Amino acid sequence: MAKKNAAALVAGRIGVVGLGLMGGSFAKAAHAAGQEVYAWNRTRSTLELALIDTVDGELDAHTIPSCELVILAGYPQASIDWLTREEGLISPGAIVIDTIGVKRAVCERCFEIADRHDWTFVGCHPMAGKQYSGYAHASATMFRGAPLVVVPPRHMDDLERANVLERLKALLAPCSFGSFTLATADFHDRQIAYTSQLAHIVSNAYVKSPAAQMHKGFSAGSYRDLTRVARLNAPMWTELFLDNADYLSQEIGAIIDSLQAYRDALDEGDASRLEALLAEGDRLKREAEKR
Repeated sequence: MAKKNAAALVAGRIGVVGLGLMGGSFAKAAHAAGQEVYAWNRTRSTLELALIDTVDGELDAHTIPSCELVILAGYPQASIDWLTREEGLISPGAIVIDTIGVKRAVCERCFEIADRHDWTFVGCHPMAGKQYSGYAHASATMFRGAPLVVVPPRHMDDLERANVLERLKALLAPCSFGSFTLATADFHDRQIAYTSQLAHIVSNAYVKSPAAQMHKGFSAGSYRDLTRVARLNAPMWTELFLDNADYLSQEIGAIIDSLQAYRDALDEGDASRLEALLAEGDRLKREAEKR
């Protein structure tokens, strides 16, 4: 465990761990609003670029204790490793959040680490993103109007939870999130397996058809919508998928069953069955949009 530094916590100061798409966007939003931002990044050249236009300094043993909010924006295990390495430098009263797309694997370990200290870990997942990764694609406006899923510590009572959430809302005000949704880590992972991870799997599998290489002149909105997230960061998504393998596998099984029903109707030339399947999907989509 790192030794405690004597630097005092500075209200509103932000520390960002990882300057990819997510971390870079948090840093740019905070900088645009006049907040001080310090950052750490595995690749030094990216940090040096951010120091030119966004970041006020390096997040290290001298500046970690001064941050009121620390944002873990790397891959799951890398974020846990950074927190394990630097946990003793974070000042009492500070808040640490993550931006990672799985919550059980991350929150379980980070809650354990935070329980040894007088700072608070809150699991977070911004429901925003792009098909492109890296600091070059980060934007100060990426989170504007987007939901933020929040997983608070289990041991907190209602008043403590409300106080932490209000502080978090104030610290993240430059991001302009549209809503803050409280959830358990388990419910988050179950839902995200369907709303995000399955979509990436299906899109990535869809473009493996030989027809994809000859789509020009024959594709429009439907093709663009379904293939948007086929482009992805394979190492990162591999880690995310494996951390949520149980729920993601269930969702893949469900869509395989549904696709098989369509295929059976086509192979059998069963127009009434095919129409019923299509009508059912249309109805369920309309019902989902009303909720």
